[in-house]
Amino acid sequence: MKNSIKLTALTIPQMVSLLKKAGSRTITEEGLTADIEAGCPVNDDGTLSLYDYVAWLVKETGPNASRD
Repeated sequence: MKNSIKLTALTIPQMVSLLKKAGSRTITEEGLTADIEAGCPVNDDGTLSLYDYVAWLVKETGPNASRD
């Protein structure tokens, strides 16, 4: 599969592209970088897991999210 991507090891541009194709109207590289700086988990090589990112978003924005 020449054009396959690994959902557990996406670069920032790949993640943004994937989420835009899935319908996100607000995702940007800058926004994703801000999420990483705010604590979104990243792999040792700096890539992101789609699953970990979605879980982190749910934790951060859900009804039990800590509000500062």
